[in-house]
Amino acid sequence: MSTAKAVRLLIADDDPDLVDAYVLFFATYGYIIQTAVDGVSAFAAYYAWCPDVVMLDIQMPRMDGHAVAREIRRTGVIPSPLLLAVTGLRARSERAESFKAGFDHHFVKPAQLSVIAAAIASRRGI
Repeated sequence: MSTAKAVRLLIADDDPDLVDAYVLFFATYGYIIQTAVDGVSAFAAYYAWCPDVVMLDIQMPRMDGHAVAREIRRTGVIPSPLLLAVTGLRARSERAESFKAGFDHHFVKPAQLSVIAAAIASRRGI
């Protein structure tokens, strides 16, 4: 399956095996993908590349996903990217913190990648 328009997707997680799995899955949908292994690298990649969608783990070294999301939202880029939290944090308060930080969705690991792809498609009209 491929997307109608190539969507730029930034994936940031400090677990290289998960990153590899995410890349494998989303590449089959035709996404153009960049990756990062920590929050500082994720924000730098976002700033340099301006992807359409940013998928972030919350608990990453150097800068957590919430801080990255807040910084992305502060840039005021239009159109704003779709921000997806994919994390092991499952408490209601943690979910609320994700939305407060600027995330559009909060998925709990192990997340169903097909559900994430559907969320992206519904936002982007893909």
